[in-house]
Amino acid sequence: MITRLDPSQYRRTPWKNGGGVTVDIAEQGDVWRFGRTPITAAGPFSDYSGFDRLQVLVAGRGLVLDTPDGEIDVRTPFKPVRFTGETRIVSRLEAGPVEVVNLIGARDKVRLALDVLTAGSTLNIEAGTHLAYAAHGDLTLEVDGAPLDLALDHALRVETSSPSMIACTGGVLLLGSVICV
Repeated sequence: MITRLDPSQYRRTPWKNGGGVTVDIAEQGDVWRFGRTPITAAGPFSDYSGFDRLQVLVAGRGLVLDTPDGEIDVRTPFKPVRFTGETRIVSRLEAGPVEVVNLIGARDKVRLALDVLTAGSTLNIEAGTHLAYAAHGDLTLEVDGAPLDLALDHALRVETSSPSMIACTGGVLLLGSVICV
């Protein structure tokens, strides 16, 4: 089943720490959420103990996440990083404001993946919920051979009950995957 997600229906959610607002593209209660977040000032990340987090820079450059164990480098656009929700993080902006896409999920309930596909790339996906997002311009894709298009900031929620294939045929596709454990 494929559901189109329109930006006019995305929900705005204040950060737990009060430092900003996330645009929730899709979610499932307290189990997982997929959203786009502007980071306009350096500061601490919210505590999401018990959750895994994946993040990818989609606009701007120079985001660094400082942790007690060193830094997590998010300087390069479209290069996903993974960390636990309980990791104490303070963001550092080396070149001004940025925007990121986050996929956050309760680790005792779901397993997460965040992939970036460019034109000509394909990915075999497991049964689960998959979120195809146009974070960087319009894009074209195929789900099991069926062609689809997405305008900038639009998304698809793809529910699969068996393994499937997603192909990016034009543009840059950000694909968040949520698999029940």
